[in-house]
Amino acid sequence: MQQQTAPALVIDKSATAVLLMDFQNDMVERVPEPERTALLESAVTVLAAARKAGMPVIYIVVGFRKGYPEVSPRNKLFSMVKNAGRLLAGTPGTAVHASVAPQAEDVVLTKVRVGAASTTPLETMLRARGITSLVLMGIATSGVVLSTMRWAADMDYTLTVIADGCADFNADTHRVLLENVFPAQGTVVSAQAFRAAVGG
Repeated sequence: MQQQTAPALVIDKSATAVLLMDFQNDMVERVPEPERTALLESAVTVLAAARKAGMPVIYIVVGFRKGYPEVSPRNKLFSMVKNAGRLLAGTPGTAVHASVAPQAEDVVLTKVRVGAASTTPLETMLRARGITSLVLMGIATSGVVLSTMRWAADMDYTLTVIADGCADFNADTHRVLLENVFPAQGTVVSAQAFRAAVGG
């Protein structure tokens, strides 16, 4: 049987934004080597290509107020974060990793839940800019990337996931999402394929 060639990736640069999600010190440091270095290199590649192409870059970060007033005792995940004293806004652990630090023209939105949109003005900003297509990178694949992809798909955004720009703390979960789940709602590509598509 003749193998079919995948169609070339097409990115509408005028209507696409890149989301870099939860690339914060506390999250990045949990990714083991050599995966961590490869992840950061891929993110740098995508960010550089997007900026060169004039595409907006939006950072999504987690940051709680002192005392964690945003955390319900019914929220299992963030109750564990609260009990561990992690992800407090303004602390070194919540800072974006230096290798992918935001530039002056970038937008940084702080959330207090897993997905990028539910506790931020992300949707309002995207609509205001005429954005209809999103490029997703994040830690973790089964967390912010999955939650944001499901939301964005329901909102009819065109979606591209950078496979090597995502990481998860469970390799099997990461693989299943990239190979079996995400392709049903978007396009999964490498950082280099994205760079080639936008001329970076």
